[in-house]
Amino acid sequence: MISWMQKHNKYLVWTIWVATIAFIGAGFVGWGSYDFGAKAGNVAKVGSIEIPQTKLNTVYSDLYGQVNQQMQGQLDDKKAKEMGLVKQAFARINTQTKLLNFAKDAGIIVSDAEVAKTLGNIKAFQKDGQFNKDIYQSFLNSRRMKAKVFEAQLREEIILGKTMALLNVNALPLEIETISSAMNVADKIAYQVLTTADVNISLDDAAIKSFWETQKENFMTPKTYELALVWTAGNDAKVTEDELKEFYNTNSFNYTDASGKQLSFEDAKEKVSSDLKLKKSKKSAQKNYIAFKKGKLENSETVTLALNDPKLTKEIWDDIQQKNISDITKPKVVADRYATVKILNIKEPQVKTFEEAKSEVSDIYASQAKKEALLKLAESRLKNFDKSQTNISDFVTLEKHDNLKPLNLQESLQFLQKLFTSSEENGIISVLDKVIVYNIIEQKLLPMDGNKTDLVKQTVNQVKQNIFESNLIKMLDEKYPTEVYMEGLTN
Repeated sequence: MISWMQKHNKYLVWTIWVATIAFIGAGFVGWGSYDFGAKAGNVAKVGSIEIPQTKLNTVYSDLYGQVNQQMQGQLDDKKAKEMGLVKQAFARINTQTKLLNFAKDAGIIVSDAEVAKTLGNIKAFQKDGQFNKDIYQSFLNSRRMKAKVFEAQLREEIILGKTMALLNVNALPLEIETISSAMNVADKIAYQVLTTADVNISLDDAAIKSFWETQKENFMTPKTYELALVWTAGNDAKVTEDELKEFYNTNSFNYTDASGKQLSFEDAKEKVSSDLKLKKSKKSAQKNYIAFKKGKLENSETVTLALNDPKLTKEIWDDIQQKNISDITKPKVVADRYATVKILNIKEPQVKTFEEAKSEVSDIYASQAKKEALLKLAESRLKNFDKSQTNISDFVTLEKHDNLKPLNLQESLQFLQKLFTSSEENGIISVLDKVIVYNIIEQKLLPMDGNKTDLVKQTVNQVKQNIFESNLIKMLDEKYPTEVYMEGLTN
């Protein structure tokens, strides 16, 4: 029974993965910015539709903010490039534009009335439950966007929604039965959990240096800048209560709590005051910028900072990277004040000496050596599997995994996801920093739980929609080719 089910498990792989949907989820929200080159204002063409640079900037900006929020504000330009956020942003647009081509050919349209209705229902633009034109206009101004551009994007979103709604197909009885069976497969396993604590390695300076020699280009000093800074205080401006209330009413959509709920004037007052004072101080900052540029004003301080140092904002660093020695940036907000920056000197990154990089290299070398030693140990234990030295589990499923000691819940789930999508009766599975050597000793099908019918139906509907969407995208890839005008947008 075990042999047959494991050998034919590949036919149930997609159903097993579906069962994990109830446990795994992710989401994004946020803001950001990027500067792209383009061809005549466009970065690519998909089918018959051009993709403007402004759209890529907007999507990248949103994606950057979403990831930055997840990383609690620790994202910078370097990390964004390493993560390929530009490519991710373009991939989103590319897929959406193929769908828009399809919708266009299929005759799917959205009327002006539908756009107006959707716009009017956006709560962020409402006051006392009614659409407020002033709030809407203030939002557009803050995004430096014209109404027709925003409403064109809204129209596209509605079209995409209509198109994707065509793929909604309800679950059939046979599909529900198949999924239920897959979700109720249970294994009893003998397993042993190995960690790097189970292996010993020796750190030899010669070996570490040899390792460093092969990839020394990966160990560089940071790019540094010597900068002269002129600070203009933003909290000295005088504001009245009436001015604060007027400013809040115009920009209320900017003041929300962690859940996205709009804050009342009293709750947002401190932030409103800070923002208004900054706005009033902008003219003083511009005067200081002109005086500094003419040599009539001394800088507040001189500092040497590594690129993307948090003393300055990402926006300022982006500006600095576009300029040369002796150039001066226009004033920009940093916390509750304005900063004007003059570039005095730039020191490019250099390869670190072995001594400078030794600590960092040693850690990487040790980690790699331990992983290799751990894998060899696991292969040895698998070859000479001794059930008497292992843990024996109860019957486990994707839902019942809390008894796989010493793994925690997250590690148990990851292990079982890999186990139930494997065709091997015994083997080695890596989970985070651990390696599990296992042997399936018994397998059975549990009776179907009638209480989970709704979950199974949702699972079937989700997987069918995913399959339809995947196949649709493959078809659209062939029908609507993508022509890219700039490098770095695709792999």
